[in-house]
Amino acid sequence: MMSSAESPETPKMNPSIEPLSWMLGTWLSEPPGDGIYPTLQPFHYLEEVHITHVGQPMLNFSFNAFHPDTKKPMHRECGFIRLKPDSNKVAFVSAQNTGIVEVEEGEVNGQELCIASHSIARISFAAEPRVEQIMRKFRLNAEGRLEQTVSMATTTQPMTQHLHITYKKVTP
Repeated sequence: MMSSAESPETPKMNPSIEPLSWMLGTWLSEPPGDGIYPTLQPFHYLEEVHITHVGQPMLNFSFNAFHPDTKKPMHRECGFIRLKPDSNKVAFVSAQNTGIVEVEEGEVNGQELCIASHSIARISFAAEPRVEQIMRKFRLNAEGRLEQTVSMATTTQPMTQHLHITYKKVTP
């Protein structure tokens, strides 16, 4: 067991997640992200993203959104990104503070990850309308910034873009 005075060394990255290494680091939104949806007023948000590994064959992530003016916490999401060995197939598993738990699956191709909902579960008293489908796209753009676009379908709306945000890397 490690004492509080000791600090663990950074573990060696598991080779199976090398195709996702471009996502690693701490990222801050710059500029603020844009949120739109037919049932919502357009909004902006700030977000801090941590994508790490601990030597296991997966990435760990947390997304923490804040109101741009008040800095009050908004959406929270954490989970894991796994690659199917010897393939470009990816699973994205997340739990959200809205009461939604989702498994999304897709593919990584170069510095782009496209995933779509495989299963979505929610707490019994989550707000309506229910999210029925999610699609996400992450990509590292030519300027070395991480972009994320999220689209969703609910019980009242077809698949529609909901979020778009660009992040600047602040730590490796």
